Amino acid sequence: MKRVSVESSVIAEVGYDRVVSTMEILFTTGELYRYFAVPPSVHRGLVGADSPGEFFGRRIRDVYPFEHVRLA
Repeated sequence: MKRVSVESSVIAEVGYDRVVSTMEILFTTGELYRYFAVPPSVHRGLVGADSPGEFFGRRIRDVYPFEHVRLA
């Protein structure tokens, strides 16, 4: 999944797969999480937010099921 950089002190990159409604978020800590059943509008909102970290806290965290992706 291709990810794009965002201007944030919390989030480094965001990727989205429309086919399976899955979003990946790479945090500035180096941790990668995959969120499931995310509508395209939420992905667009995160990428376009003035504060992606705040948007994540309000609209994504504790809303969508997720998994922590172990990086090699």
